[in-house]
Amino acid sequence: MESKIKNLNEKLAQAYLGGGQARIDKQHKNKKLTARERVMYLLDEGSFEEIGALVTHRTKDFGMENQQFYGDGVVTGYGTVNGRLIYIFAQDFTIFGGSLSETHAEKICKIMDLAVKVGAPVIGLNDSGGARIQEGVRSLGGYADIFYRNVQASGVIPQISAIMGPCAGGAVYSPAMTDFTLMVEDTSYMFVTGPNVVKTVTNEEVTSEELGGASTHSTKSGVAHKTSSNDVECLEDIKKLLSYLPQNNTETPALLPFDLQDEVRDSLSDIIPDNANKPYDMHDVIGGIIDEDSFYEIHKDYAENILIGFARLGGRSIGIVANQPMFLAGVLDVNSSKKAARFVRFCDAFNIPLLVLEDVPGFLPGTDQEWNGIIVHGAKLLYAFSEATVPRVTVITRKAYGGAYDVMNSKHIGADMNFAWPSAEIAVMGAKGAAEIIFKNEIKSAKDQEAKWKEKEAEYAELFANPYSAAERGFIDEVILPKDTRRKLIKAFSMLEKKDVIRPKRKHGNIPL
Repeated sequence: MESKIKNLNEKLAQAYLGGGQARIDKQHKNKKLTARERVMYLLDEGSFEEIGALVTHRTKDFGMENQQFYGDGVVTGYGTVNGRLIYIFAQDFTIFGGSLSETHAEKICKIMDLAVKVGAPVIGLNDSGGARIQEGVRSLGGYADIFYRNVQASGVIPQISAIMGPCAGGAVYSPAMTDFTLMVEDTSYMFVTGPNVVKTVTNEEVTSEELGGASTHSTKSGVAHKTSSNDVECLEDIKKLLSYLPQNNTETPALLPFDLQDEVRDSLSDIIPDNANKPYDMHDVIGGIIDEDSFYEIHKDYAENILIGFARLGGRSIGIVANQPMFLAGVLDVNSSKKAARFVRFCDAFNIPLLVLEDVPGFLPGTDQEWNGIIVHGAKLLYAFSEATVPRVTVITRKAYGGAYDVMNSKHIGADMNFAWPSAEIAVMGAKGAAEIIFKNEIKSAKDQEAKWKEKEAEYAELFANPYSAAERGFIDEVILPKDTRRKLIKAFSMLEKKDVIRPKRKHGNIPL
């Protein structure tokens, strides 16, 4: 028995060494942790249980039978993060560049299947050169097996992808179908076709970083929800993100202990400028409402005219969607609509209540927006809010104009509670444009057209640039003092805790894609 135990220990030691010390050293030299180091850092100490440590590939072609490594380029298993069960796979770049083989894919699929059965999040740490070319279609089939499981698990368990090295070709589609994608600056990149192929086909000269680095995907494409400066920070981000989420779609996020005090926040009273055209930072409003320092922003550098992220309010995990007047006056456009819509759908899938902070002058006009499909993209956000059954509360801080008023979680599309500050302006459009249309003839025939225009602008503003017409119709439930917002919201979400919606039977809706 002793010799058999020794044999096992030797094999496990080999497995733990991955592709060998020289390749581990190279990984460290490139400012990257190894797959196993990443897993151990993320999980609670002593909680990791590995599955498939002794798996090897089955390829006989191209001399591959002489290159066997235990684990076959991916570390898989389960453990806990802050005491909560998660399933994890981490691709090992020291073994065949983390390339995906048939057996490598099988290991990942096994983990994903278990995660769905048990109802726990699955975390993927990606660091791979792509498909293992020596295996041909078997490798491609392995990718498709993973993609299929991504789709089946979507909306059932949280799926988080961290890109911690290369992720190219078919490999990118799995992270794209997960709920959140994190990237590491300078050491990770994602693209369907690399710089060499781009050069060959289109004659464009571009670096890997420019084509698909963390900065590119966090600012230009919106593929990355979060970027981190190094591996450790990325893993800490995953831990923080998990803290706002439930284990699966049948649960709600953990409610932290909280004692209700007076919860008045006087700082909120001075945020809105007297001049309606002057911007202010919506982060200040968020900070005055939520539990201290609990805002975890998502997609921070992409479509900055809308803010999304998780926070805690009275110990309760909530999702926040907020127009940002500091950027493009907070208008809705193609990118901000897509950004917010996907976040709303995630929150709805996992029973996370939604808070909407609204200051929106409308949709961004122009040929660029129209030709890029603002109609269909704006409809995505409208659709997402309309289908959401979680508790939904809106606070209108200032402008709520036109179709954007409808889209931003209005009463008419199913919001549960709608509040407005006294500074709210709820109208079809701004007073200046409205006066020009309604009183066109009067202005035209006046001796002093400019003075008449201003007079009629003031007349329209008096009638509509306030929350009271909407409140009279019941479209606003209550006009509240800014300083009372936090208290009102805590009580509203507490009241809505047991909300239940019976939906018509259907396979699924047809969201405007």
